[in-house]
Amino acid sequence: MTKNYYSYFDIDSKIIELANKSEEIVKDSFNKIDKIKEQNQLKVIRAMQLESLSDTHFSGTTGYGYNDRGREILDAVYAHAFGAEDAIVRHSITCGSHALALCLYGILRPGDELLSITGKPYDTLDEVIGIRGKEGQGSLKEYGVTYRQIEFTADGRIDVDAVLDAINDRTKLIFIQRSRGYEFRPALTVDEIGRVVSLIKAKKKDLYVMVDNCYGEFVEEREPTEVGVDIMAGSLIKNPGGGIVPSGGYFAGKKELVEKISYRLTLPGIGREVGATLNQNRLLFQGFFLAPHIVAESLKGAVFTAQIMTELGFETFPSPFETRCDIIQAIKFNREDAVIAFCQGIQKGSPVDSFVTPEPWEMPGYDSPVIMAAGAFVQGSSIELSADAPIRPPYIAYMQGGLVYEHVKLGVMCAVQELLNKKIISL
Repeated sequence: MTKNYYSYFDIDSKIIELANKSEEIVKDSFNKIDKIKEQNQLKVIRAMQLESLSDTHFSGTTGYGYNDRGREILDAVYAHAFGAEDAIVRHSITCGSHALALCLYGILRPGDELLSITGKPYDTLDEVIGIRGKEGQGSLKEYGVTYRQIEFTADGRIDVDAVLDAINDRTKLIFIQRSRGYEFRPALTVDEIGRVVSLIKAKKKDLYVMVDNCYGEFVEEREPTEVGVDIMAGSLIKNPGGGIVPSGGYFAGKKELVEKISYRLTLPGIGREVGATLNQNRLLFQGFFLAPHIVAESLKGAVFTAQIMTELGFETFPSPFETRCDIIQAIKFNREDAVIAFCQGIQKGSPVDSFVTPEPWEMPGYDSPVIMAAGAFVQGSSIELSADAPIRPPYIAYMQGGLVYEHVKLGVMCAVQELLNKKIISL
């Protein structure tokens, strides 16, 4: 008789039955995800063909990195795939927030206004903007850039009327966060972003619209730069790195803006012309090639998670059959011990550091203790299965990633088992 390997993880038979039932219910959603994946996969292959990608582009440079043809081709491949005029991709960009900060500092000047129209951005940008943190660290506020934000409507949508009313002569950059971040709200569809951009441009033509595209790449068939967004940025240890890129980030959009940001990436007068690739090119190309498939695996895991947690009586966002605009799945627990148990269970299902028990701690850049479960091959990679939660009411866990669907399924089943073991749920 074939061994049922779930027995090795001490998962209750009732959880296995519930998981199989949930999986069957969401099969049609899986098929829809596969159709989007196919189009995005073809898009990436075509982008590589347009630039005549060759294995000669995989070797790296050292020192200054002058005349790195692989680096130039990689930038062009990203631009083609994202429907942008230009792009810069670098393994030396440390994280998504770093890529976003480069854009902000590259575009904004003293006296300009930054207007966020999706509420407060993700916590790690607070000190970049200057709404939190110590003086003297070089925030935008210290450089004379002012900041305002427009909150969402009650149903979690952009308040277009309020946005148009808020735009003034000093408004230089509109900031949109595509993903839900640490909010229990819908992520934004590319169509919705496009509609808002067209209205903003009609009000004031000479301002720029920027999108934080983290967690959003390849979830839909189009990217924000294909609907009028001037610049967007993201992390290579999220969607576009395909789970194998060890570090990096990108920004893509209008050529004039990419050039401006390049001078912040390095220094004025040099910009994108330097930056040794240190034999990382192959991984960056291959990760981008794998990205549409990996994102689809992650999305299937998120849909499964929404279904099984809904069956258990928890509120999920998105719900199992809602349109997906990012890879994040939020689960509201309404109690501290439950959100901690869920994250600890995810860790137990991990291939790396499964023996570790995560606990909440004061992480740099966050305004409350955070628990993070991440048994990843790349430290902090959120295209690999991870779950994190700020320890504050209403105690919501944000799960994302999964290189293979089967790992997400196992991790969530382990999390449900942990809830059962701690008598938070009963079956």
